[in-house]
Amino acid sequence: MTAEEVIRIKNLYVSLAGTPVLEDINLTVYQGDFLGIIGPNGGGKSTLLRSILGLVKPDKGEISIAGGSVEKNHTLIGYVPQYAVFDRSFPIKVRDVVLMGRLAKRRGRFYSRQDYEQMERCLELVEMQELRNRPIGDLSGGERQRVLVARALVADPIILLLDEPTASVDSHFQATFYELLERLSKTMTIVLVSHDITAISTYVSTIACLNRTLHYQHNKELTVEMIEHGYNCPVELIAHGIPHRVLHAHDGVVG
Repeated sequence: MTAEEVIRIKNLYVSLAGTPVLEDINLTVYQGDFLGIIGPNGGGKSTLLRSILGLVKPDKGEISIAGGSVEKNHTLIGYVPQYAVFDRSFPIKVRDVVLMGRLAKRRGRFYSRQDYEQMERCLELVEMQELRNRPIGDLSGGERQRVLVARALVADPIILLLDEPTASVDSHFQATFYELLERLSKTMTIVLVSHDITAISTYVSTIACLNRTLHYQHNKELTVEMIEHGYNCPVELIAHGIPHRVLHAHDGVVG
């Protein structure tokens, strides 16, 4: 049985302030994929996610979500942004932050019993239920990221997009967070943007490399060609359990 397409991008071009950012992007993501996207800063990774969400209008090309338009099916997507700034003194509890993810589904002025049940379920999924009544400003960076994942999940999306979710957390949290995503990937489609090549190659099921154009073969193999395409420098890949990346000397740099 062929997996269902949940994201389809065809001949996508995007410019920001007149500068080309994405060129001729073609990508199909299937139900159950755990796709990791790597690439350099400024390569267009965040812009690609924002285009899928409908937050950036393409110059040309098509994006469909579960067979429909982005406008029609954007509620099928949960999103964890790259940076989430909180006023630590603002008196909002963890449970209320998660409930905000139900606003699009709320009927009337008040949250329903189903909304609260969903909030509890999602906090349990990310192992934050014991901190539900804690002010969000009291949490560590890693704990806040788990809360943001719960907020993204509470509306029952079929796709979860994450933009550098471990960029501002410590290494101990990163490992447990990727393990959380691996568990979630058993029941939904995940697209993860990250600079952490080792984590990407360890946890995801498929890997793409984006640097204005996209290199993707719908498998997990991280090839020399992909790295050279993304980072514009020659590399060697040496595998000892988890792959290591060693750069050849280039432009006066020895890696």
